[in-house]
Amino acid sequence: MSTSGKGPVGVEFVDLHRHFGTVRGLDGLSLAIEPGELVCLLGPSGCGKTTALRIVAGLDHPTSGEVLVGGKDVTGVPTNKRDMGMVFQAYSLFPHLSAADNVAFGLKLRGLGARERRKRAYEMLELVGLSVHADRYPHQLSGGQQQRVALARALAFQPSVLLLDEPLSALDAKVRVQLRDEIRRVQLEVGTTTLFVTHDQEEALAISDRVGVMNAGRLEQLAAPAELYSSPASQFVAEFVGLTNRVPAQARDGRAIVLGDQEVPALAGSVAGDGLALIRPEAIAVEPDEQGTATVTQLSFRGPITQVHCELGGSELLVQMASAEAQQLTLGGRVRLVIAPAPVLVVPA
Repeated sequence: MSTSGKGPVGVEFVDLHRHFGTVRGLDGLSLAIEPGELVCLLGPSGCGKTTALRIVAGLDHPTSGEVLVGGKDVTGVPTNKRDMGMVFQAYSLFPHLSAADNVAFGLKLRGLGARERRKRAYEMLELVGLSVHADRYPHQLSGGQQQRVALARALAFQPSVLLLDEPLSALDAKVRVQLRDEIRRVQLEVGTTTLFVTHDQEEALAISDRVGVMNAGRLEQLAAPAELYSSPASQFVAEFVGLTNRVPAQARDGRAIVLGDQEVPALAGSVAGDGLALIRPEAIAVEPDEQGTATVTQLSFRGPITQVHCELGGSELLVQMASAEAQQLTLGGRVRLVIAPAPVLVVPA
């Protein structure tokens, strides 16, 4: 349900380039965000994700290319005319204003009366679960609560597009998980088209409709989280998103032979002939076997999951399995490794 009454709008990047001298911050980025969709741009520092967000916000300008919002070119439109809400990594709250007054501040600039501003501010604080703290000042709130106020402020004037620039990176791990789920709940309830920028893969996979993985100013892959994880389009995506083993393989005719004699499907884009199969740790099963060819070298308990390190032919493989099943393994024990029949990407050795 959109609270704006305007309905969600789509956002499109059309062949965006942004050059900083000889450095190409964006190198032909094209991307369409559907109305009401939450898309995460994910990638390492310097990949261009924040540059893309700043260009959408009007805080930076492309060297070439266009930004379309609701089908209209806004590339040259000033920031204050773009109808966009933004939440930064830093909370950026006014220390001398209460939570409610921080939320209402932008509404005052837009000419709303005091009564309407107060009503809207309380509605937004209720949406993020902070209405009981409406009269508290930023120094009286935790980091997570301050970021919720910042989110409420960004949504208060009912923007067409919500932009989130690494909003959780300054928080501790537990609060980060709680707030990322809260952001997703609020986004689904409000229905605002949202662009979320992060370097945290777990964060991106957990809350997005689709994730765009960026590398050196280019979009490597844009897909739903499950597809991105299970069917990476490139070696960079496979190794950046999740843990990956590099296993010697021979690929031909859409199949790959791994671990000597086990055959699995090869993803589109795999090399032919000798290469390395990129295999997720959870796609390998470990079975105690005195005649097995692998040896357990390390067991790392992680609650419900245990990470098992195995040595095979001079190479180390990482396996993730249920801790209850891992109890049957011992350090130095011989094991057999079995690959799940899921498709793998084979890259050059």
